[in-house]
Parts: sequence; structure tokens; C-alpha cells
Amino acid sequence: MARYIHQNKDWTNFTWQDNVINGIFGEVRNLQGRILGQMNSLGFYIKEETNLTTLTLDVVKSSEIEGEQLNYDQVRSSIARRLGMDVAGLVPSSRDVEGVVEMMLDATQYYMQPLTEDRLFGWHSALFPSGRSGMYKIQVGTYRTGEMVVVSGAMGKEKIHYEAPSPQLMDAEMFKFLKWFNEENEIDPVLKAAIAHFWFIIIHPFDDGNGRIARAITDLMLARSDKSSERFYSMSNQILIERKQYFAVLQKVQHSSGDITEWLVWFLHCLKNALVETETIFQKILYKTEFWNNHENTAINERQRIVLNKLLDNFKGNLTTSKWAKITKSSQDTALRDINDLVDKEILIKAGSGGRSTHYLLK
Repeated sequence: MARYIHQNKDWTNFTWQDNVINGIFGEVRNLQGRILGQMNSLGFYIKEETNLTTLTLDVVKSSEIEGEQLNYDQVRSSIARRLGMDVAGLVPSSRDVEGVVEMMLDATQYYMQPLTEDRLFGWHSALFPSGRSGMYKIQVGTYRTGEMVVVSGAMGKEKIHYEAPSPQLMDAEMFKFLKWFNEENEIDPVLKAAIAHFWFIIIHPFDDGNGRIARAITDLMLARSDKSSERFYSMSNQILIERKQYFAVLQKVQHSSGDITEWLVWFLHCLKNALVETETIFQKILYKTEFWNNHENTAINERQRIVLNKLLDNFKGNLTTSKWAKITKSSQDTALRDINDLVDKEILIKAGSGGRSTHYLLK
């Protein structure tokens, strides 16, 4: 028997057991419909804010799966600028951030356009603007011409996890993949997203960035399944949470003879969890909107607005005077004045036992 699925003849004639996936597939489709219904009943601002939050999460978490930490505020600002959104406290973003954002927005905003070789090469070039992955020079904007082996472990004790198809097969394999992807076929777009993800990962056509591009392809197809460029749930965020299982199931099914039921079951459960998580994000955004509605006539300066938005979004740790000064690039005295003003207005409350442990919370 072949060691890897791609070594089988006609390996892309995938099969799966409908009776095993039908239950979870139905749940996912139901949840998708419910969330889109909820979103469409809301005002423009909340929809826009949810879309921005989801796209930001998607970009940050997709890179985090690969061990790369992007700055949340830079990503958010880059997306807001590109979508022409009027958002307070925008910050400049680095070339790396711009590249990943460009790819994600191209995938989700133009989801009905065909996925072509040229488009994929554009995404790849955007991901690696310097032509390097870390310190290493890689082939950018073209399929790999070298063998691809996924290994881990120290030198001399490497463990081989996967050997991808030979570079000579890249053109033919990708031609077949893209033809299938762009064709109208009987497969539901949600299942098509799952199959496309697996198929692309198996081919591993690029020197680097295959995981991020696979997730962008998934988002493109999920946008087709929603018939909407607005994103209200993040698959990448959920894959990061379930990263261990993600790699484990990929590794297991890459050895199958063509039955990918186990991968589809995992993918659908992961998508279901992403949809459930959205309802949590949704509650946060409703809270944020309500907060600003309640304070639309309160005198709040730009520094205070920036920090309050951070507290309402995803602030890590405790808010102290020195953190306030750092975020707003102001002096400690100005920070303390700003904070005391918000305490007087009963927006913040003082916590901690005094001295260095003093910090502030939203009331």
C-alpha cells in the first residue's frame, strides 16, 4: 500500500461516508443560517464592526498557527484602511502585515472570482515581500522546484511527518486542483472548502506559506457558502485553538487510501465551534456598541477613546497608569488625569490594594 494518499492512482477521487458526516453537516449549515440572519437584522455599524473584528482575528490567528506573531492593532488598522472604514486610533502597519491582509481581503472580498494560478502567485508574493522566509531565501510567486519534506526535531534526530508530491508534478497537480475548485459541481461549498483545504495541503505547492494559503482558500469557499464577503466567524481562530487535533488528523488522513471521512468530520466540528464562538464575539460587540451609545454625550478625549476601545476589544493584563501613558504616548501625569476623569465619570473603577498593584477596570 502507498505510504501517502498522493501516491495512489487517481488519488484525488476522494470518498467519504455521508451517513457519518450528515448530522454535523446539517448542524453547521443551520448555525450558519442563524448567524447570518442575526447579523442581517442588526444595524450597519455593528455588522461593520463584527466583520472588522473577524477579519482581524483571521489574519492574526492564521499567522499564529505558523508561529508568527502579528500585531493586532496593525492588522486591524490595515484592514480598516483597505475597507475604507472610519475607525478611531488607526496605526501604521508593517510590510509583513500589509501582505497577509492583502491576501485575506482578496480571498474574502472577491470570493466569486475564479481562483487562478496567477492569483495564488500574487498571494504568495504578498506573504513574502522580501523574498525570504525568516533568514532563508525562498522561491516566491511560483511553485516550488525542490522536494518538500515536513520534519521536526533536532538535527540528526529529525522525524519525517510528510513527503509531498515531487516538484515535477506541481503544474499538473495544481491545474487539476484549480479546475475542480472553479467548476460548478454537485458538492456543497462547505464540504468543498474542507476538501480544498486538505487537497491543497497534500500538494504543498509552495516553498513556504502553504498553511496560510490553504486557510485563505478555505475562507474564500466559505464566503461562497455564505454568499457574502462579510465575515462573521473565524475558522483560523478555531484551528489555532484546536491546533493539535488539526495536525494529528491531517497526519492520519494523509496516509489514507482515499477515504477522507475523518478529515471532513474534524473540519465540520471545528467550523461548528467557530460558529458557536462567533456568538460570544457578537455579544462583546453588542456590549461595545451599547457602551458608546450610552456615552455619546459624555465628554471623552481622543486618548481616552483609544484606551477605552482597547479595553472593549481584547486588552491583555491590567490597565495601569504606565500602560495608559505608553499606549497614548503621553506623560504619567496626563495618564493619571485622563484616568481620574473617567473614574469621576463612573466609567472606570480603581482596583488593587494601592501602590504598584493599582489598576483600573471598566465599570
